[in-house]
Amino acid sequence: MFQILLLPGDGIGPEVMAEAVKVLTWLTENTDLKAQTQTARIGGCALDAEGSPYPASTRTLAHKADAILLGAVGGPKWDGKVPFEKRPEQGLLDLREDLNLFANLRPAKVFDALLDASSLKADVVRGMDVLIVRELIGGVYFGKPRGIEALPTGGRRGYNTTSYSTSEVERIAHVAFKAAAQRRNKVTSIDKANVLESMVVWREAVTNIGKNYTNTQLEHMYVDNAAMQLASRPTQFDVMVAPNLAGDILSDLAAALTGSLGLLPSASLNESAKGVYEPVHGSAPDIAGKGIANPLATILSLAMLLTHSLNRADLGTRIEKAVEATLAQGARTTDLRGTTQPLSTSQMGDAVIANLATC
Repeated sequence: MFQILLLPGDGIGPEVMAEAVKVLTWLTENTDLKAQTQTARIGGCALDAEGSPYPASTRTLAHKADAILLGAVGGPKWDGKVPFEKRPEQGLLDLREDLNLFANLRPAKVFDALLDASSLKADVVRGMDVLIVRELIGGVYFGKPRGIEALPTGGRRGYNTTSYSTSEVERIAHVAFKAAAQRRNKVTSIDKANVLESMVVWREAVTNIGKNYTNTQLEHMYVDNAAMQLASRPTQFDVMVAPNLAGDILSDLAAALTGSLGLLPSASLNESAKGVYEPVHGSAPDIAGKGIANPLATILSLAMLLTHSLNRADLGTRIEKAVEATLAQGARTTDLRGTTQPLSTSQMGDAVIANLATC
């Protein structure tokens, strides 16, 4: 019996989580999947109820679970109103660090049915299928020293440290090359080695690991050029491996090209394939409670959870096919361009479930 921890979080998190749970329930009732769930708090709701964005009660359950499905954290209720170290987003960072979730996988694929929803012309984006492998617990987000200090001349100075060791880079490089071997055997390593010493170490380590994967093409690309290339010729990329900050930015850019952030799942894994799975769209407080959020990213995050942590790629693929069939039938939520009769969050979830039986 698999143990799955649900962390709905803030904003639209509970709404989109509910639809993923409906899909999971259908699978446990109609397939041989044996899984049970528990629910806990993270982010702003945890801060309000338990005084911490990542409380001890959640930490205990997180360590016991086989996998974790997360909704979203944060919102204007807490922005600038709580100490920086207790902001809702810190709960997500603490969770990643606590479980050593060093590898973030963010697939960005353009569905044929949504070519017109992309910000790029259809002939440019058609066939786009990129996997961004982002190093998640190193770099500038976690480097020390960091802080804010008062200046004797007035004002303040904020400072952060970015660093990477060879071992940190090598382990994320292995993830990227292994993923490429299951795809189109091309890895593009992203850095800024022309100006940052930490990125010199990054490039050297990725190059050395690449020598172990002789069937895979490796290229290096500066992050500024990578952003330009991703926005102009996205189909040239297969797997992109990037340091934390660059991966954060590039994955959101890739997501925008697909037509909506509401379509993009993600997985954050440790070395034993235990992971936290979440949509990339954030808490979207402007539409929270309206029942119009797109649940597909969370449902596809569940598909990744089944594939990577529960070793049920058959069911993960089944969900993906059901989502693709649902979009091909014309089902749309309000975030998708050209929508004239949008479905509610719940209706979109029901449409996916209707297709699961035949996929």
